[in-house]
This record gives sequence, C-alpha cells and structure tokens, in this order.
Amino acid sequence: MSKKVLIVEDEVRIRELITDYFAAKQWLVVQAADGSEGMHAFETEIPDLVILDLMMPEMDGWELCRRIRQTSGVPIIILTAVSGAERQIEGYELGADDYVTKPFSPKVLVSKAEVLMRRVDGNLVSATHTPISSGVQLNNRSHGLEREGETFDLTPKEYGILQLLLRNRGIIMSRDAILAYIWGAEYEGDVRVVDTHIKKLRGKMGPAADSIRTVFGIGYTYEDKP
Repeated sequence: MSKKVLIVEDEVRIRELITDYFAAKQWLVVQAADGSEGMHAFETEIPDLVILDLMMPEMDGWELCRRIRQTSGVPIIILTAVSGAERQIEGYELGADDYVTKPFSPKVLVSKAEVLMRRVDGNLVSATHTPISSGVQLNNRSHGLEREGETFDLTPKEYGILQLLLRNRGIIMSRDAILAYIWGAEYEGDVRVVDTHIKKLRGKMGPAADSIRTVFGIGYTYEDKP
C-alpha cells in the first residue's frame, strides 16, 4: 500500500519539485499552498507524513505543526530557509521529527522520509501493550501511553526513544547513541534534541516519568518502578 505525504509549501516551484520526486517513489502526494490549506488537507486526507515550510501565509509552519501535534503523532519534517540550532530545537519542541534547511536535495529529502517511515513501521511489535510502571502501559498499535483511562499520543521519535530504552532496561544509553539510533548517523543537529524529546515523553508518562532516569553527563536509562 502506498504511503501518502502532505507537502505544505507556498513556493509552487519547490512544491512541484518535491512532488515529482515523491511520486517517482510511488508515494501519493497531497499539496497545500499555505498553512490554513495545509490544516484542512491534513484533516481530510489523513497523510502518513507531513512536510511543511515554516514561513507561509495564512498560518505559518510553527502554528501548523503545533495544531497537528495536538491531535496526531504523524511524522513531520520541517523544510525551511530558517537555520540555526536554537530554531531547530524550537521545531523539535513543537513535535517535528526532522528538520531540513534550504537549499536542499529532493533525493535526500525523500530518503529521509523513507527512513523515518521505516523506523515508524519497524517499531511495531507483536504485543499490543507493553507495561511501563505505576499503572501506565504503552499501546504498540496506536503508539499511545495509556494511564488512568486516558491515552496520550506519542510522536514517532518519542515512541522510538521509549522503545529503545525499554529494550535496554538497566543499560545507560548515551545521548549520542540515542541520537544515532533514532535520528540516524547522518543527523548533524544539536544533541540537545534528545533532552527535548525525553522531557516531552516524561510529561506524557505521568506517574511513570521517573522510570526514565537521567545519568548526569552521559544520557538516560530505563528502570522498572513498582
């Protein structure tokens, strides 16, 4: 079954260029020319992946990313001319999974998208639920944390980090190791993105948040709590 990508970009030339490369790889492509159009397309088309520019009319990419993350953990790649570590961290804090700066290679963008989708699909496991602690459990089908009758959706990166820590219970995972595994060895951004995602993940874990222990100067480890 073909994957569907939503491309939200106000520059027609760039939008069409990206569309051509994704279509060549058998992706279904939905286009939007601004943030408001992008939000409508997201709600009606149910894409598997969203690629969005930051500087757009009607609704900018920051706001669009924030609104999508209120209801969905769909993978999001930010495509923008805005550079700098602090701006990238801001994008990740909003829930983006990757950040590509212009000028860019469409082939690399498609490759990043396919790697991201393989990680999302590959994280599915046979068991429907994985117990965490303190009455919290991870739903491996919906990628949500369930506690006290509520479900808290995880982004693909958050889900991947939690799965990585769960599979290595009691083992200290360095930030660099987490970064390489979740973002890929080719990632050149700031290692602090790991801290940002761990903070957001803990916020959704509620009473089980302290199961992820910070090891000062190194990284993180998962410890079962009663």
